[in-house]
Amino acid sequence: MAGTNGDENVKVALIQMSVSDDPDANLERALKLIDESARKGAQIVCLPELFRSRYFCQSEDADNFSLAETIPGKTTEMLSKTAKRNGVVLIAGIFEKRTRGLYHNSAVVIDADGSLLGTYRKMHIPDDPHFYEKFYFTPGDTGFKVYATKYGKIGVLICWDQWYPEAARIATLMGAQIIFYPTAIGSLPGEEKSAEGMRSAWETVQRGHGIANGVFIASVNRVGKEGTLDFWGSSFVSGPFGEVVAKAGATRDEIVMARCNLHEIDVVRHEWPFLRDRRIDAYKGISSRFIDEKD
Repeated sequence: MAGTNGDENVKVALIQMSVSDDPDANLERALKLIDESARKGAQIVCLPELFRSRYFCQSEDADNFSLAETIPGKTTEMLSKTAKRNGVVLIAGIFEKRTRGLYHNSAVVIDADGSLLGTYRKMHIPDDPHFYEKFYFTPGDTGFKVYATKYGKIGVLICWDQWYPEAARIATLMGAQIIFYPTAIGSLPGEEKSAEGMRSAWETVQRGHGIANGVFIASVNRVGKEGTLDFWGSSFVSGPFGEVVAKAGATRDEIVMARCNLHEIDVVRHEWPFLRDRRIDAYKGISSRFIDEKD
């Protein structure tokens, strides 16, 4: 694990990719991009949310359940072989078929020896125009998880989770040094004027989680036009001070490479000791469902 031998630099790769209608072709392409990332020196590689298919949640269609697969299964088997061959840690979003009639939006974490460390199931499930995820996915029951990989402790959250500070804080308190967010987010027709502001808010809230918790953030999005959605790419890695370490463009496939010096976490937390000064005795109301506006 990074830090145990004095080397706290971890090389992260985010695979920002467009996808086709062919799940097998998408998987094969992802495997090649993982190989390429490893040749560039990557130690931890993250794929986007639901990378094996186009973003099918734009409509409510029961035929799309045929895209789901078990964990472990074909995809995890091939990812495990690729991870072991390259000696890299992998994070990959999968449409999980847990059992008949029960499905999750999930992400697997595979260690550098090819072992499946675990599965995180997306906790926050959106239901907005062209993001009809509640039709397909049962909310996750894994809780928030952190994985001790060969190269460091990582937290994994998925897309809509990235807007919730509670999720990032819990992952941090569990020891995460880097929080990964496999993502599928874009804009709709008619939102062209507001798309840049939306993309800025999306990046800002995640960088804010990094600042508030003193952790690295790694968010990987898909790119390209699918149906009515225009996915805006812009995958990025930010540091524990919120600074952007590396960032992709908005329109093309890219491998985002970033060097994360985990020692910076200590430096930032010494200067900004937010975790030290928390007042957990005063936070009981945080789990309330509604805001009480009474005096």
